[in-house]
Amino acid sequence: MNSKESALVLFSGGQDSTTCLFWALKNFSSVRTLCFTYGQRHSLEVEIAEGIASRANVPFQKLDASIISRLSTNSLTDANVVMDKEKPADAYPNTFVPGRNLLFLTFAAVIARSHGIRHIVTGVSEADYSGYPDCRDTFIMSANTSINLAMDEHFEIHTPLMWRDKTAVWQLADELGVFDLIRNETLTCYNGIPADGCGECPSCKLRKQGLDNYLKIKENK
Repeated sequence: MNSKESALVLFSGGQDSTTCLFWALKNFSSVRTLCFTYGQRHSLEVEIAEGIASRANVPFQKLDASIISRLSTNSLTDANVVMDKEKPADAYPNTFVPGRNLLFLTFAAVIARSHGIRHIVTGVSEADYSGYPDCRDTFIMSANTSINLAMDEHFEIHTPLMWRDKTAVWQLADELGVFDLIRNETLTCYNGIPADGCGECPSCKLRKQGLDNYLKIKENK
């Protein structure tokens, strides 16, 4: 891409958003990060995100979006709800936070506009995800259109991980030179444990499966 423009990265300090941060640094002239606090049980991710942003020498902004935790009941914002370890056959997992990505993208667009930025980067993926409807490509395209119409702007939402499973995300991190950083210093675990995490939550299972697959591929080369 080698764009001469700037980008705003939705940044949580996890595997996906950190990969997206370094992808953006490679593809845009300058990058800002935006991190949300929304009552998440894994709130340590905010501190980790700020540390990674500092190391990458990019501006970091934290935005209070805690209203989200008061809109619905789910296991990510209510510690009293026992987290699903597997996706239910006939429903969304209770780690789904309704409306989260739509709200995050809307807030991000407003902030991007204030900085004269039209490129927004988010780490959602339809190839390897937990069944969240707001991670689908159709949602991103629809949200992009709606936000542009709402603000009479020409934002472009980039989803570099959309069609990458977790194995391919690890590969991209390796190609970007941040494999070790992402493996050892990010927080992807829904229970708030850095690096390899708890090993039991859906996010940890996806991360480990992808890592194991990628390491096998590297060993066989």
